[in-house]
Amino acid sequence: MADTPTQTLVIPSDPNDALDAQHQVMDVVEQAGFNESALFAIRLALDEALNNAISHGNQRDPSKKVTIRYTITDDAISIRVTDEGTGFNPADVPDPRLPENITRPHGRGIMLMRAYMTEVDYDDNGKTVVLLKQRNCPLPLAQ
Repeated sequence: MADTPTQTLVIPSDPNDALDAQHQVMDVVEQAGFNESALFAIRLALDEALNNAISHGNQRDPSKKVTIRYTITDDAISIRVTDEGTGFNPADVPDPRLPENITRPHGRGIMLMRAYMTEVDYDDNGKTVVLLKQRNCPLPLAQ
């Protein structure tokens, strides 16, 4: 497959719009020939990233937007999800596996994205999450 140019979607901070955007991205990813395990990983990480951007970044403010930029190459997909919030430091998010955090209703998204993607990085003081999934990289959980 030839590399695709970067695609950009801008959506309001609405979970329904996020779901529509996720379907759009995943249709392209599926057409690009990613295997079932990669499709699952990308879908899960994108869902978490969009939910975090809407709920935590933009505080569900309908006047704020979420921008999704993605590029697919022969080797990988790179997805950038950017919100209009104030940002955060990912290192400050408590480890959800610790006993004192097990019953907390939030805090697992970052852990899941890191478990399923090849790389997860943050830019713009935490307002942008960068998800990278290499096409032939097994899931860390499967190792």
